[in-house]
Amino acid sequence: MTRPIGYFVHHQGRGHAERAAAIVNALPADRPVTLFSARADIFPPLAPHVAVQTIPSLFEATGDAPPALANARTPATMHCAPLGWHSITHAVATIATWFDSAQPALFVTDVSAELAQLARIASIPCVSVLQHGDRSDAGHMAAYESALGILAPYAPSLEQPGRPDWMLAKTHYAPGVGVEVASTSRHDARLALGLPIDGEIVVVVAGGGGTGTPATPLTLGARAEPNVLWLTIGAVEQEWHATAPGNLRHLGWVDTPALYIAAADRIVSSAGNTTVHMIAAIGRPWIVVPEWRYFDEQLWKARMLDRAGAAIMLDHWPSHAGAWTQAWTRAAAIDLARQQALFDTNAAADVASWLSTLADDAWALPVAAPSPDPIPLPLRSPVKA
Repeated sequence: MTRPIGYFVHHQGRGHAERAAAIVNALPADRPVTLFSARADIFPPLAPHVAVQTIPSLFEATGDAPPALANARTPATMHCAPLGWHSITHAVATIATWFDSAQPALFVTDVSAELAQLARIASIPCVSVLQHGDRSDAGHMAAYESALGILAPYAPSLEQPGRPDWMLAKTHYAPGVGVEVASTSRHDARLALGLPIDGEIVVVVAGGGGTGTPATPLTLGARAEPNVLWLTIGAVEQEWHATAPGNLRHLGWVDTPALYIAAADRIVSSAGNTTVHMIAAIGRPWIVVPEWRYFDEQLWKARMLDRAGAAIMLDHWPSHAGAWTQAWTRAAAIDLARQQALFDTNAAADVASWLSTLADDAWALPVAAPSPDPIPLPLRSPVKA
């Protein structure tokens, strides 16, 4: 019997679902997979051996919890564990029931420290996805320590300092796993998008996990370069005092972000995982401004990109034209080969092979050691009468 694999997928943003789909689609067809998520519509097309089981969100209140329980103290080993939420009770019961009936080889969490610990309590081997950020708290460390393996969806050169040796020893790095990039030239990308073939273009990429990139700093950067076309893709937060020049265009959400990145001469972005790897795979002069995230996730990713010489990190948006000029001068000196080394086109297949080996080794029957050869007895001299 080939034991199945379970996989919890957080439904915020797009990156969790995209990398999960890439990994499970690369697993052998005889390895059944069940994805657990609060949304089924976030996944790209899935292989026939992959099923989606929707569960209630572990993070969004449904309004049925008694107010008296709202202020109950949260243990240090947990992050989001409110009391009285029937939705969480149902989600945990669904997963635990599946553990019992499916007897899975592995359960992957992307991401939930609580579910990683649930798997360990239920005696199911777990793989925890590791993200950037200050995750030295008791909750995260319990999840990592409980795990049979740790999956880091980035290059080893972006690993942040302070990870203990026992974590690193069981970490598998998968640079850019699940991120699709445009394998096209700048000229062809512009032709496909109907953009000017000649002339310089700056593309600003806002991620999908927050409120959006502020518009006002972009007006300062675009106005300082009237002969350069500035395009924004993703969510932009408008402010009443932002007076956009004619060379700044807000395109909103687009279906082909990788194509816009390929069309750009220079890039400004947040530090979301998908965004980072889309840009790194193409290679452009690059300014990163991290957005607020739990545990300073984007802040740490931006720091490591800067330290690796792959991007220029700004800890806040430029407040005047001179700050933009200084940042672009620094970005022009980036070695683009360092960016492209952060992306591995074979990452999904590599992770699938690693998970398969973990699963097989975890449940392999012990191999009986061969019986030792008998030790010959020493020869005795004949006894004389």
